[in-house]
Amino acid sequence: MVSHRSKWTFENLLQAAARHAVPMGRRGAAVLAVCCALAVAVACGGPQPVGPAPEQLTVQVLSTRPHDPSSFTEGLEIDGGQLYESTGLEGHSLIRRSDATSGATQAMVRLPNDLFGEGVTLAGDTLWQLTWQDGFAIRRDPQTLADLGHVRFDGEGWGLCHEPGRLVMSNGSDTLTFRDPATFAITGSVKVRQQGVPLDMLNELECVDGVVWANVWKTDQIVRIDPATGQVTATVDASGLRGPSKNPDNGLNGIAAIAGTDHFLLTGKLWPTVFEVRFVPIRNAP
Repeated sequence: MVSHRSKWTFENLLQAAARHAVPMGRRGAAVLAVCCALAVAVACGGPQPVGPAPEQLTVQVLSTRPHDPSSFTEGLEIDGGQLYESTGLEGHSLIRRSDATSGATQAMVRLPNDLFGEGVTLAGDTLWQLTWQDGFAIRRDPQTLADLGHVRFDGEGWGLCHEPGRLVMSNGSDTLTFRDPATFAITGSVKVRQQGVPLDMLNELECVDGVVWANVWKTDQIVRIDPATGQVTATVDASGLRGPSKNPDNGLNGIAAIAGTDHFLLTGKLWPTVFEVRFVPIRNAP
């Protein structure tokens, strides 16, 4: 199947070059990629990093649980003991509510075959689900998952999360858009910058404790963003979670904070496992 969002990026060039290079560890390859990107930026007169580097984090795996390997995960959210998941691909998209511990499905609704599901978040008594290129968000009942109506928006829908008083939405660019949680109307936006350099391909989002965590599409990286300034304040190397698949389209995507803890659930597109993790400084990684 041809993947959506197929773009030949600098990352693809690095991956192609790496296939002909001396093998190295994942972390070494990540460092090489960053160095090469910076070198190209300098040579081409592009944006150059400024300011302090983000905190460098990695994942400490605390436990695992099964995940439906047919789920092309686009959104993940926990509310109490319930886990909401939105999946993508035309003809395969659905919204599901399950027991967060056992994984038992409690409710599920399939989207029409021509729709591609994206991010999901709970805002009070409304569960919002994005569509990718269909131009609307779906308002749902959190318990039955019934479709209660659609709200149009411009551009693409990627990730979605809920802060007190507003929604935060990504669209694959370097912009996070703020929206009213009741009407979905735009209330503001912020440009995301990592040491002054635009960071795009922001995918699934999780809002918790005043920050936004974002998957970066086609990478094993999660970033922590200050939504007030758009600055990336930390990066998380989650490459250790990836299974045997090397297809970047089936990468890490899905972040759900577990309330009252510093734990998160992480998974990926078509992954068989959900990981309960803690983000820890690389120097303290076990």
